[in-house]
Amino acid sequence: MGDSRQKGSILPTMALLAAVVFWGSSFSIMKVSIHSLGPWAVMWARMAVALILILPFWRKIWPLPYRPGDWKLLLPMCLFEPCLYFTLEANALRFTSSSQAGLIAASVPLMVAFAAHFALGERVSKWTVTGLVAAIGGVAWLTLAGDPSEVATNPLLGNALEMGAMISAAGYILLVKKLSWRYSPFTLTAMQIAAGFFFFLPGAYPFLGKGVVLTSGQIGALVYLGVCVTLGAFGFYNYGIAHVPANRASAFINIIPVVAVIFGWTLLGETLNGAQIAAAFCVLAGVWLSQWGGISVISNR
Repeated sequence: MGDSRQKGSILPTMALLAAVVFWGSSFSIMKVSIHSLGPWAVMWARMAVALILILPFWRKIWPLPYRPGDWKLLLPMCLFEPCLYFTLEANALRFTSSSQAGLIAASVPLMVAFAAHFALGERVSKWTVTGLVAAIGGVAWLTLAGDPSEVATNPLLGNALEMGAMISAAGYILLVKKLSWRYSPFTLTAMQIAAGFFFFLPGAYPFLGKGVVLTSGQIGALVYLGVCVTLGAFGFYNYGIAHVPANRASAFINIIPVVAVIFGWTLLGETLNGAQIAAAFCVLAGVWLSQWGGISVISNR
């Protein structure tokens, strides 16, 4: 019994960990890909790669125990992620560094906690309020302390777009948690990929031109984004959130900034100035405060 319970806890945890590591690595790879191909082309290509991989299994993935009215949840889920999230984040990376964008991701767990309070009537502790103020203040500080540079031409605009992407991510987490009681995580993942493929379809146009020749590096980046960051990360995260409380699952988002900064430093040579490093600690401290104070578990019903 003990081994079974432990296994049941480890697998979702490992899935969530894999998802956020993939997502954290995506900021740098996305920034490079967008610079050479443009945001819409990259978005469509990663969705196309993921869709090609799931098509052979569509009979097992697609059966839906659909209930009347579920479209009111399924539609905004797909709209939040991948459509709005990727649109906002891809454009954010045109104007800010991958490291700054990754740090802003730390605000997601707090957004989930507050959204659960207003949507589900859950209690929000004073520590959560304190943490939210600290984290949002840190994000503002991070943005204002940023100097325009080659990798962050307009950090104010870029970070604002990234914050919008995080709001979409918070909405997605809440909806997936609610839907996972009736739908397989893999079915939800397939729906997101299919929605993204058609939403970003205008991005296919550049690939139809005869003059477009992809380098091996560009092909490798698109395959990685499609296989690991899109199909893998969404599948792992949807599986994990189906088996653990949404607030606990959202807390794993805190790992993304660390991974994003490491990849931004090693792949792109990005750096943070002294004020931005202090702001980053402010963001992470705010998130830690909210978790230390204990956030109520989101209802599964």
